[in-house]
Amino acid sequence: MAVRIRLTRRGAKKRPQYRIIAADSRMPRDGRFIELLGTYNPLLPKDDESRVNLKIDRIRHWLDQGASPTDRVSRMLEAAGVIEPKSRKNPKKGLPGAKELERRQAAEGAV
Repeated sequence: MAVRIRLTRRGAKKRPQYRIIAADSRMPRDGRFIELLGTYNPLLPKDDESRVNLKIDRIRHWLDQGASPTDRVSRMLEAAGVIEPKSRKNPKKGLPGAKELERRQAAEGAV
């Protein structure tokens, strides 16, 4: 069984609240889960202490058991100091695409 630490959505329409859970990766997003590990309320200000609540000891337990967090949850865990920050560098992100390079070459050739 592949266990993931991920978010499940709660709350009313346009008023999201999320639970951080440990779940089998085959289960649906809002379906059955193994354990509740915390909460996340994106509507609160970023500096609010109750925006993200984590049960850090239980999260460490699941990470030791081989659970893998989703990208969004891993960012929360990095901010809390539970896991090491990942390198998210994309050196090609700022480079122009193929069509833009063609336009630049055409503009240089016309001059």
